[in-house]
Amino acid sequence: MTADLPFKLPQFIAGHVWLVGAGPGDPGLLTLHCVNALKQADHILYDALVDHSCLKLAKQGAVLEFAGKRGGKPSLKQQEITERMICLAREGKRVLRLKGGDPFVFGRGGEEALALIEAHIPFRVFPGITAGIAGPAYAGIPVTHRSVNHSVLFLTGHDADGTVPKSFDWKAISRAAPVLVFYMAMKHIDEIADDLMKGGRKNDEPVMFITHATTSNQRIYKTELGRIKQAIKEHDIEPPTIVVVGKVVSLSDKLAPNIVTDELDNRSL
Repeated sequence: MTADLPFKLPQFIAGHVWLVGAGPGDPGLLTLHCVNALKQADHILYDALVDHSCLKLAKQGAVLEFAGKRGGKPSLKQQEITERMICLAREGKRVLRLKGGDPFVFGRGGEEALALIEAHIPFRVFPGITAGIAGPAYAGIPVTHRSVNHSVLFLTGHDADGTVPKSFDWKAISRAAPVLVFYMAMKHIDEIADDLMKGGRKNDEPVMFITHATTSNQRIYKTELGRIKQAIKEHDIEPPTIVVVGKVVSLSDKLAPNIVTDELDNRSL
């Protein structure tokens, strides 16, 4: 496919590392740079949220190595992944670090890039579509809508040690943007909801859970901020899940049923 393009894509040089975002799950959301990387890489270190159908684009003979990196699931430690990249690059391999979503949006890509610099390993970064935008879009939620909000805040639901981020000023966050999009928040979602309401958000504010965003397994569940605990119990909502808080969630009532889909017709409201 890439050979027929009216422009040239970069050559993957031996001994280099490419940090590439594979998008949120739907293979159709892969960038051309990602496809180009898959077709040239000798060794692919891929995360748990990378859709396996994407890996079928890898060139024949490429080594596919699972690196994990999914909250609460067994995986390599970050230091082990970094050391593995460096070691393979020093062996002269074209090393593709394939990450779900975007490498620099809650993806530890910055940490890996800094480690590569310290090790004097040349690298490139290719962004990917992040789940915090694509998931809501597939669920009929525009994260910005002119008559509703002019800002959106993206947050992680846990700190480096697995707890709710200690640096968060929940009162400031509650006032900062009309729409909040949480990644990796399910482990502490009850506490997060309580903190938001204490910070000033209303308990009847619309909330949407989007599980397995953009994939054929995508499910969407609408509730209110004050009913989050009940919704999780009723629907057995588990990670990976994007959580959207704000009035734009209500737009899904009209948009979601009218979005033309293929595999995503199994969504629920």
